[in-house]
Amino acid sequence: QVHLEESGGGSVQAGGSLRLSCTASGYKYNPWCMAWFRQRPGGTREGVAAIDQDQVASYAPYVQGRFTVSRDNTKNIVYLEMNSVNPNDSAIYYCGARAMATVSCRYYFGMDDIGKGTQVTISS
Repeated sequence: QVHLEESGGGSVQAGGSLRLSCTASGYKYNPWCMAWFRQRPGGTREGVAAIDQDQVASYAPYVQGRFTVSRDNTKNIVYLEMNSVNPNDSAIYYCGARAMATVSCRYYFGMDDIGKGTQVTISS
């Protein structure tokens, strides 16, 4: 049974930084695509970033240049480095994964598996 577990959420002031981690387990092979999503208060879930096994990354325009996604294929961990955060970045952040390369690994595509999320709160 596959499992995704996020960690690293918390509270930080605007302009600060935060790093999220997500560990994938139960997969026979490294997931082809791993991604981050978020759901802001009162909003729907939206894509943030995605990265494939070859370390090719895709970013949503609202985080481009501020957030960096990376992954450690030896440990099945994906990271989200969040810099220059602002209150609009406050959300529950979810990790997602797709085992097979059925579609391109892009932030705007859904994933087959989703974690339970971690809360990120940015204060002004």
